[in-house]
Amino acid sequence: MLSITKIFHFEMAHAIYGYTGACKNIHGHSYELHVTVSAAGDETVYIPSPGFMADFKDIKKWVQAAVIEKMDHSLLLSPDFIAANPTVSALKTLLYLKLNNNALNLLIHIRLMLVNIFPE
Repeated sequence: MLSITKIFHFEMAHAIYGYTGACKNIHGHSYELHVTVSAAGDETVYIPSPGFMADFKDIKKWVQAAVIEKMDHSLLLSPDFIAANPTVSALKTLLYLKLNNNALNLLIHIRLMLVNIFPE
């Protein structure tokens, strides 16, 4: 199996509802997202012209539109956090995640966003 990875960066704020540590408060992070695309095949045979299993230009375009443009410089909160802090619901950069937006749930959310737009 051959794989290629493109790395993206974005800034986003969030808070983890129900957490007892400092992350219960709204705070921001610099995120580094690694998007890896794989293709099954014989690794000893060259890829026919033009020699791409995936074009980095396309990967960048898809991830930029589906993830970066939506999440960069936004605030991601769960419905439970918003219910407990209703004043934040008026913010224009607010995004919702159905579950608490820790790193693992955020990664699953991004994967689900990308799976729907990447070709098989």
